Amino acid sequence: MYVPGGTNRRSQARWYMRLACVAALTTLPSGVVAFQHGAGTAAAPKVGSSKVNSKDGLRYMWIPPGNFTEGCSPGDKECYEDETPTQKITLTRGFWLGQTEVTQAAFQRVMEYNPSVFEGQNLPVESVTWIEADAYCRKIGGRLPTEAEWEYAARAGTSGPRYGNLNDIAWYWNNSSFMSHPVAQKKPNAFGLYDMLGNVVEWTYTWYWVQHNVENINPTGPSIAEYKSLRGGGWWDEPDLVRASYRSRIEPDSEDYNIGLRCVSQ
Repeated sequence: MYVPGGTNRRSQARWYMRLACVAALTTLPSGVVAFQHGAGTAAAPKVGSSKVNSKDGLRYMWIPPGNFTEGCSPGDKECYEDETPTQKITLTRGFWLGQTEVTQAAFQRVMEYNPSVFEGQNLPVESVTWIEADAYCRKIGGRLPTEAEWEYAARAGTSGPRYGNLNDIAWYWNNSSFMSHPVAQKKPNAFGLYDMLGNVVEWTYTWYWVQHNVENINPTGPSIAEYKSLRGGGWWDEPDLVRASYRSRIEPDSEDYNIGLRCVSQ
C-alpha cells in the first residue's frame, strides 16, 4: 500500500491517523467515564497523589471531584465575549492529569517522531495537530481533558483569572524571549500542575461552543463542530490571553509552534 511521505515517519503516522479521524472526532472516548473515579469510591486518591504512566514515563496528578464557576472570573476586566455568561460546573468524578505538558522526550518515545520547532527533550512538544494530540493520549491509554476538566484543574480551587502572579507561574510574551521553555520551571498550582498557564497552549477534547448560563454536570460539549477548544495561553501570548478562563479555537488538523498538550491518564 502506498503511504504518502515515503520514509518520513511523521507523514506516515499522520496518514494513518487521518484514516481513523472521523471516528475520533465524533466519539468521546469511553475513558471520560472509565478514567474518572466517583466521589464515593472507597480508595479514592487524595490531592497531591501522583503516579507515573509506564507508556510515556510522565507523572500524573490526582484531580479530585468538585465544582467551580466556569468562565470570566469575578472582577476580571480582560474577558472576551465567549467567556460569558459564567456557568456552574460540577465534576462528579476525579481524574489523573499530566503534571506537566507532554515533553518532546515523551512524545518521541510514544509516537516515534518529534514535530517540534524548538527542540529539547524537556521542552513541551509543539506543532501538533489535535488529531496527533488525541492519538498520543490514546496510545498511552488516556485521552485529552475536556474543556471543563481543564479549567477546573487550572483553577485548582481559586476564583481569580490566574492561580498566582503571572511572572511566577507562566512563560508568556513578556518573559519567554519568544520561545518555549523546559516544563516545570515555574510555580505549580494547588493541584501540583505546572504550566497550566503559559509555555504552550493546550488542546482539549471539546469542540468549541458558546457557553450557556445553565448548571452542567460532567459536560463534554457538542458532538461535532468546526473548531476544537484550546486553553492556557502560551509563550507567544500577551497577558490578557494567559488566564484560566481564556478560550481559543482552531481546526483539529491545524498546528502551530505555540500549541501542545497534556493528557488525562488511566
